[in-house]
Amino acid sequence: MVYLDDLIRHRHLILSFAQRDIRAKYKQTIFGIAWAVFQPFSLMVAFTFVFSRFAQVDSEGIPYPIFSYSALIFWTCFASSVSQGTIAMAANANLVRKIYFPRETLLLAVMISALIDLGIAALVFFGMLVYYGIGLTWVSLWVIPLLALQVLITLAVICVTSAVHVHFRDIGHVLPLALLLWMLATPVAYPLSSVPASVRSLYMLNPMAGIIDGYRRVLLHGSPPDLPYLLAAFGVALFGVTVAYLFFKRAERTFADII
Repeated sequence: MVYLDDLIRHRHLILSFAQRDIRAKYKQTIFGIAWAVFQPFSLMVAFTFVFSRFAQVDSEGIPYPIFSYSALIFWTCFASSVSQGTIAMAANANLVRKIYFPRETLLLAVMISALIDLGIAALVFFGMLVYYGIGLTWVSLWVIPLLALQVLITLAVICVTSAVHVHFRDIGHVLPLALLLWMLATPVAYPLSSVPASVRSLYMLNPMAGIIDGYRRVLLHGSPPDLPYLLAAFGVALFGVTVAYLFFKRAERTFADII
């Protein structure tokens, strides 16, 4: 509770850091915020050729470009938050060494920046919905709790990785490979139904699997997410973010000395 009170008192820093990160991200770029769309869109094009044309992956009756893009925009948000959040302490070493403020404000700012990119990329998704004649229903509102669950999982991950990165910079080199493997273990390029039933329970221990599948269900199929898997992911996320946050706050005491 003391940690949360301290964070609330410094809440203005979250938006300040987020604005700074957004300006720095697109400063002196030709295409500006269009880069928020470029990564998921280019992956969608690549996935369409590799998985749809060559591997002929089933897309459950949905045109493969929007099938993959509906997952990629959310996965890109997650991966971007983890990548930037992991190095947040080192990237802000001057601030961390000189003044006190809740260090998790840097992590929350990174997540806000990634969520804004998600909002921009979603504009293209809505255009694709119109192009393919897919209508949204009230079930689409499930996106809100799904996104909240993703935020919890993301925060749990970066609380741990950012704290470890202060001591061991190797994690910065391992992270791109880890995120790639994590994406392959998540139904981003393929549907959950293609995972054999015999290993699906083990597969769903990955909390992002249920979330990504949930986005597709509510946005493209107009059906609610699989609640048992979603509740399991919520339990993992709630426990994980609590433990990870306490770990981060304990490690935070030495950041200024080590970084």
